[in-house]
Amino acid sequence: MLKNYLLLAVKNFRKQKMFSLINVLGLTVGITCCLMIFLFITNEFSYDKFHKNGNNIYRIMRVGNIDGVVKNIPWVSPMYGPTLASDYPDMVQKTTRVSPDNDLVTYNNISFNEKKIYLVDSNFFQFFSFKLLKGNPAGVLSEPGSIVMTASAAKKYFGNDDPIGKTVELNKKLRLKVTGIAEDVPVNSHLEFDMVVPIANWKNEGWMNQWPGNNLFVYLQLNPAVKPEQLISRFPAFMDKYLGKFYRENGFKMDLTMHPLKDIYFEGESPWDNVKHGSKKMVYVFMSIAALILIIACINFMNLATARATDRSKEVGLRKVMGAVRRQLALQFIFESLLFATLASVLALVLLQLIMPAYTNFLGYKLPSYWNDPRVYLFLLGVIVVVGLLAGSYPALLMSSFSPIESLKGKLRTGKGGAFFRKTLVVFQFGISVLLIISVTIVMKQMHYLRTSDMGFDKEQSMIVRLDNHDIWEKKIQFKNQLQADPSVANVSVMTGEPGGFHDSYGFDVQGKPGERMMFNTEFADFEYVPTLGLRIIAGRNFSSQFPTDSTNAAIINRAAAIKMGYTPEQAIGKWIKNLSQDSLPRTIVGVVEDYHFASLKQVIGPLVISTKKDDRRLVVIKLKLTNLPQAIDRIRKIYTSEVPDYPFEYTFLDERFNKLYKSEASQETLLSVFSIIAICIACLGLFGLASYTAIKRTKEIGVRKVLGSSVENIVLLLSKDLLKPVLLGTLIAVPLGYFVMQKWLQSFAYKVDIHWWMFAIAAMIAVMIALFTVSVQAVKAALANPVKSLRTE
Repeated sequence: MLKNYLLLAVKNFRKQKMFSLINVLGLTVGITCCLMIFLFITNEFSYDKFHKNGNNIYRIMRVGNIDGVVKNIPWVSPMYGPTLASDYPDMVQKTTRVSPDNDLVTYNNISFNEKKIYLVDSNFFQFFSFKLLKGNPAGVLSEPGSIVMTASAAKKYFGNDDPIGKTVELNKKLRLKVTGIAEDVPVNSHLEFDMVVPIANWKNEGWMNQWPGNNLFVYLQLNPAVKPEQLISRFPAFMDKYLGKFYRENGFKMDLTMHPLKDIYFEGESPWDNVKHGSKKMVYVFMSIAALILIIACINFMNLATARATDRSKEVGLRKVMGAVRRQLALQFIFESLLFATLASVLALVLLQLIMPAYTNFLGYKLPSYWNDPRVYLFLLGVIVVVGLLAGSYPALLMSSFSPIESLKGKLRTGKGGAFFRKTLVVFQFGISVLLIISVTIVMKQMHYLRTSDMGFDKEQSMIVRLDNHDIWEKKIQFKNQLQADPSVANVSVMTGEPGGFHDSYGFDVQGKPGERMMFNTEFADFEYVPTLGLRIIAGRNFSSQFPTDSTNAAIINRAAAIKMGYTPEQAIGKWIKNLSQDSLPRTIVGVVEDYHFASLKQVIGPLVISTKKDDRRLVVIKLKLTNLPQAIDRIRKIYTSEVPDYPFEYTFLDERFNKLYKSEASQETLLSVFSIIAICIACLGLFGLASYTAIKRTKEIGVRKVLGSSVENIVLLLSKDLLKPVLLGTLIAVPLGYFVMQKWLQSFAYKVDIHWWMFAIAAMIAVMIALFTVSVQAVKAALANPVKSLRTE
């Protein structure tokens, strides 16, 4: 029986080549998109699942409430790890600390500035399940003077030589012996490292032995018999015991919690973290698009199959006369549908292999090999069954129900139900397409707004050079002075955080609010901060060397800070504030700057205090003149190299840094654009097939109309209007749905574009024009055909 079904399917395929190719092509593209998204999703949900004890591992998080916004901060001081283990031995099996760092690593006088170095406890490779190619997990980090490299990092330094036992230098000071080689970190790990160094080398440093601090991450492994809530309930007492006095003195308080290892990746990117994160929203967008594209491809199949039902009516009638029952006929048509889905799946695997390089380039990382992954084949099998049944069930039930007598007489009447069903499917199909176009239009508009919006500061021609090594940090003043003397440099400022970067928050006492401690974002910078960023002073003045006390007694605030304090910008001038953690005496507010986006546009501009105290500077912002940019960069490189010859000169630009804040949204923009085009193409492919079939079935009618004097325009209109009606209806349905979906998406931005009617008009116009062109191609072809040939057609 299966052999007969296969022969009939092949015969039908050869008889209707064009319609069969349209079906296979639509399904192939749809299944390819699903495969791409399936690989992405399985990788996203596999993060950190490879750790042996992953279900019992948690990361400690501090919880702060700043202006009513709860922020989870993973950075804690080194004291948390050993203290939690010693205070709660019945609950905490073990802890480990991880401090991301970047250092200069030297071997044979060849140096690299390594940005993925972790300073860790000696049990790191016992705590986590990162594989070691060489070395014992219990012993590779037991000695402070040891280092473990990944295979790729070792190859960079030692080539094909055995690295074990060789010695490298860290920052030209600390000699470390290679004691182990780790397998390259899996792509589905939120922790990424090239080298691991024992944190014991810094055990006597001040920052290692104090409770207040933002130095590292602490992970703990919970006793399997203990529920996380039991330990979390002990944290308030723990924090009060070790930090209660500090918080009371400094006017703020932080709580403590812990997050499961498996949830860390989806916590979302934030300036409070620097490990790899993903977006669940992005995953759900991918999943939704995959489902919509596959549904559109299935609709094509169903539409063409039901439209051609009358062509196969004689086949059905003859088979029924010969004894075939309805169940056999239905199985035959479902078998054909499954065969189409199987062929499309095989072609999808081939197409996926061809486009995989471009896909991995878009994702920014290489996906694991899928050829040996049984989940891929199970997924394909599921797609074949679902698509085969979904796309084939209705045509099978419809065609197997035909009356054999009417079928053989060629007088079959499918009624208006079949045409209505096809039009309903077209409505749904183009509704999806228009929804995607609307989404793309608004996403592109929002991304354009993010890129071109007035941020309140000048981010053009502003270079960032980080003080990320001890040598340049020690010489930051000399470096700044040399830069200011260069003719290609307009301004230079040394600061703790650039716009879009990390900004500390501190508790303040303020004049006029006795006993009311306020939390403000804080920027520690020099006198050139305001002119370098091009901030606008709306009251008072900038810091000035003409006022010697500005270095110790002055502060500048933004408008939002003045409002929070209960003043207008003018009223704030002369009032005092006191940073409870950093200042022994109050500072006088000498200036107020207009609000500017020191964070991303996803966040409302918060209150900010710009202070001159604190020697903790993390970067230099260099405002360049509008001259020869490559030449200016080269001059700055020479200045940097003259100060710190051992370190490579590395820089970014402020506008690039800010654009990285919207990397996820930019990916969504690209994703929606590509898949919208694919969805529209598949929808138009089906519409083209329906138009072709309609033209073929009405060939004789067209010939008669032409003989009776109908113009080409009238015939084109006649053939087009029936197919364009459901397109227009689908467009009307998609507009309010698109408005609702995009309003939800825009809620993640504090500053966003307004949704205007013309955005929906453009989306609708694009969809209708594409559909009109698709239908008109076949309509014009039919209208221009020789009427004599048309009248001879049977």
